[in-house]
Amino acid sequence: MPENVSENSAWLTIPDLVEVLDETPGRVRRLLDEHYLIGSRRNGVFSVPAIFIVDGRPLSSLRGTVMALQDVGFDDDEVIDWLMTEEENLGRTPIAALLDGHKSAVRRIARTLA
Repeated sequence: MPENVSENSAWLTIPDLVEVLDETPGRVRRLLDEHYLIGSRRNGVFSVPAIFIVDGRPLSSLRGTVMALQDVGFDDDEVIDWLMTEEENLGRTPIAALLDGHKSAVRRIARTLA
């Protein structure tokens, strides 16, 4: 795991997501299958970084960014690591840039990573 990725960041399990999103477990799995959310089995249990949830919904710009990264060959763990690691061209983490509404800049960089 890259050193900038905090292992102490809040992560949400499927039951946590059901509660936070106020959705059924099936709907949460569908959000994951359709890349509206992305998670990992970092500590043995599948979970999603809490920062990917904004106002009780998946961050709207996350899906297209995840798909752009997967298109260049990233697996789910690599996608999460890249989103949460300082990116020199952005001057911050890509997830911070997405949260600030800069999805075009993030995706432009993501497409160059192949």
